[in-house]
Amino acid sequence: MDKNKESNSQHLSIFKIWYLAIRPKTLPAAAGPVIVGLSLALGDGFFQFGPAFSALLAALLLQIGSNLANDVYDFKKGTDTKERVGPMRVTQAGLLSPKQVMRGMIFVFALSALVGLYLIFVGGWPILIVGICAIICAVAYTAGPYPLGYKGVADIFVFAFFGPAAVCGTYYLQSGNVNTLAWWASIPPGLLVTAILVVNNLRDIDTDRKAGKKTLAVRFGQGFAQGQYLMLVLVSYLIPLIMYVQGISSFSILLPWISLPLLIPRIKEIFTKKGVPLNATLAGTAKLGLIFCILFAIGFLMG
Repeated sequence: MDKNKESNSQHLSIFKIWYLAIRPKTLPAAAGPVIVGLSLALGDGFFQFGPAFSALLAALLLQIGSNLANDVYDFKKGTDTKERVGPMRVTQAGLLSPKQVMRGMIFVFALSALVGLYLIFVGGWPILIVGICAIICAVAYTAGPYPLGYKGVADIFVFAFFGPAAVCGTYYLQSGNVNTLAWWASIPPGLLVTAILVVNNLRDIDTDRKAGKKTLAVRFGQGFAQGQYLMLVLVSYLIPLIMYVQGISSFSILLPWISLPLLIPRIKEIFTKKGVPLNATLAGTAKLGLIFCILFAIGFLMG
């Protein structure tokens, strides 16, 4: 550990270090889809506190476990270097050793598995399959022989798990089935969380290219990533309109459109900013996604 890293660790409490490691600002991305799923169930007359609380807790734990896995495995692969432009990673900064972060990751995933046992008791084998796949993909995002984040396929899995799996899974735990409304409602949350990933990849495009991390932004360039972001967010806002026009939901489903003033600056930033300034865009997109999901949920309940 060099003098700077030793100085950093001395000025931060162990609580603060682990707080940095779990990256709380990413947790709304995990909470939003669960909120949408619960609102659908509540609107249909289903609500059980135990499965509701446990689904939210499991989603948050999986996100934290994934954050810890990314922290340690990106460091081991040489992706996180002194040139990193994103928020601090505790392994790269020398605040925690790789072994400590690995232990933390295992502990968090073990807690999520314990919560999962209860959810499996409630929901049966479909929840077992979703839970196992979620843990595997959370680790495989940066680890294993085929790290998803390094091969340009992570976007697909992020959409699947933060969209259909999270929303429909939450609804299923409450009602015992999944209807057409739940499938439609699962699309915007998945797209908006994927948009967060796109901002991350656009910000890191130069360092990822050097490290051999072949995200879609690295494979197809900055323009592709900018277009991908625009497509993801615009389709997210288009889905409620389609649901209303098709008679799938009532007019109140358009409530997320109130958040459009928050979207316009993010789109502008995507096309004008590079590197460190995109950290604010990433945080803004995460905030937008949570607000969208809350308004989406309220729209379902009003309908």
